[in-house]
Amino acid sequence: MFAAIASFDIRFRWLIVAVWLVGVVAGVRLLPSLTAVTHANNGSFNSSSSPSVRASQLAAPFQIADPNQTATIVASRAAGPLTDADADAMIQVEQAVRQLPGVASVKDGGTSPDGRAARAVVTVPGSVSSNNSAADDVVHRIRAAMAPAGAPAGLDLHLAGPLAVEVDGRATESGGITRFTLLFVTVVLFIVYRAALAPLVTLIPAALAVVISGPLVAEIMGRAGIPVPPSTQPLLIVLLLGAGTDYGLFLCFRFREELARGGETREALVTAVARVGRALTFSGLIVAAALLTMLLAPSGIFQGIGPSLAIGIAVMLAAALTLMPALLAIFGRAVFWPSRPLWGARRAVLWGRVAEHVVRRPVVMLAAGVVLFGVLAAGLIGFRTTSELGNPAPDGSDSAAGTAVLAAHFPPPTPTDQLLLRYGAPVTNPAQLDQVRAQLASAPVFRSVTGPVVSADGRTVLYDAVLRAGPVGSTPAANAVPKATAALAAVARATEARAYGVAGPDASLNDVLTSSNASLALVVPAILVLILVLLGLMLRSLVAPWYLALTVGLSYLSSLGFAMVVFVHLGGAEGVVFILPLLMFVFSMALGEDYNVLVMSRIQEEAHDAATLAEALTRAIGVTGTTVTAAGVILAGAFVVLGLAGGSSQTQELGFSIAFSVVLDTFFVRTLLVPSIAMLLGRWNWWPAQLSRPAPLSPASIR
Repeated sequence: MFAAIASFDIRFRWLIVAVWLVGVVAGVRLLPSLTAVTHANNGSFNSSSSPSVRASQLAAPFQIADPNQTATIVASRAAGPLTDADADAMIQVEQAVRQLPGVASVKDGGTSPDGRAARAVVTVPGSVSSNNSAADDVVHRIRAAMAPAGAPAGLDLHLAGPLAVEVDGRATESGGITRFTLLFVTVVLFIVYRAALAPLVTLIPAALAVVISGPLVAEIMGRAGIPVPPSTQPLLIVLLLGAGTDYGLFLCFRFREELARGGETREALVTAVARVGRALTFSGLIVAAALLTMLLAPSGIFQGIGPSLAIGIAVMLAAALTLMPALLAIFGRAVFWPSRPLWGARRAVLWGRVAEHVVRRPVVMLAAGVVLFGVLAAGLIGFRTTSELGNPAPDGSDSAAGTAVLAAHFPPPTPTDQLLLRYGAPVTNPAQLDQVRAQLASAPVFRSVTGPVVSADGRTVLYDAVLRAGPVGSTPAANAVPKATAALAAVARATEARAYGVAGPDASLNDVLTSSNASLALVVPAILVLILVLLGLMLRSLVAPWYLALTVGLSYLSSLGFAMVVFVHLGGAEGVVFILPLLMFVFSMALGEDYNVLVMSRIQEEAHDAATLAEALTRAIGVTGTTVTAAGVILAGAFVVLGLAGGSSQTQELGFSIAFSVVLDTFFVRTLLVPSIAMLLGRWNWWPAQLSRPAPLSPASIR
């Protein structure tokens, strides 16, 4: 099958290149951008059946403003207090912004206590804040209106607030990640290949996949009505540039190996695609299938991330099987100029020696690996997660500057949660309302309870509350919401209320964390079953898939322990970001099995010709060592770039933690654990396939 694909790619190589180029240009011009379907507020991913959403429906009569519909105009003067001219300029800005389409209201927020800053809150309709294109447009118009020609010198104007932060995050996050990842990958490829064209030929399919995947994801997810969190875009860029380059490396190195054997360009390319194509396809299927299992997650955040990245992987796999061979067919041996493929150098000396040590002392190597992973996994002691409903302003953005001015000159906001009671008849007795407030205030879970506010029909009563566990919007406060709900339920029963609920930041955050934990418990078993089945089909073995999955699982626990040590025990964070455990598991299992598939398929190939299993292992590790090392360095480096250029604590944790997981897989799982276990199991690795029978291997190979 894959030989036929290679022949097709060679025959129609120019047509394939043209179709890809035209398709990418057309997709970018005709399809929406990925930012058009992203939503920055984590609470917006809660399902309609979640307690916080049901409670917010009870709060509808009070018309509580959604913070995501607001932006704040900030005026400040670094040299001293605002002048009368500054105040006049602020009035002009407010008047200009009021006239803009898409702006519902502008409310003056007064001057700061030190007199050096002023603010005004801009509110937009929900139809604007929920539409990314409309939100981008209105924020750009507001900023344009904030630059009147007569503004006094030294007056600084910024636009901050949730709406501005979300728009700035979409505008700044992906560009820097793309540039730095491309630069890093290009440098590593030139070092690895020591050739002029090979790095570009390897990178072009991955880069085109990145360009077209964003619009495709936006179109498909938009039509499906599935919102996408903002972390999807940087993850898509890093995943496709990293994994896509890995696919290109696997194919390029095998092509060079076949050329070194003395084969002609066509013959070498057909053989390379026939041998590597199956492994690449199964690798892509494992990654895409693992990502698609996130559709099972109760959390809308994971439902948005998983399918989006799976679409990108499908595009990348198509490029690896069509565009990459077509480019290799066009350039042929010139791809590796000025270096020349030499068969005598087919086995990396370093990795060949490492493999020899492993097969001689498999028990010692396995024990050393288990101890190392166990020490790292000990960091999971005290494991906990945390979250924020929104993302911080990107470093260096206008909203970040405005946020800094607000923090420096205005007292911090004092948000509250809302306790809601709905009665069957209007409540007209003030004493009853005061008694309810007193009962709620006496519950240990509340620091303060104020109110009440009664709806126009007299049936719904609202109390503002602050939880004792921590500041509003913090993880401890969110974890205390179930106790607050229980206290409110007791009052509801005592007063015969028909409905009740807790709304606000803590309630939304509690639902986000609860659905995230439920997603982990549901998706992890599904991914394990899926990977075991796919590995079994790939290797035709019922034994090898189990230890391959187990070793990657150990790597996952160790990487999560590393994240806890770095960011929580040493960094002082409340916990690791809530999306990290599941995303790291998906990436660790899926991407880790990528390398497993490549190495095990080569071991299986070598086992047919080698006299012993030890010889097959040594030869396979030696041949694939350079490829896997280069691929691991590129993928890990791409995630490091995400951590450095992501612009938020969430992307820092995701990037550095997943990068560490890739490093463990590359340098320890593939080189220590997997070969050691394979050597100890001997021919039983392949049971019940033909290789498991004694005849093909000598007795020494199964000791």
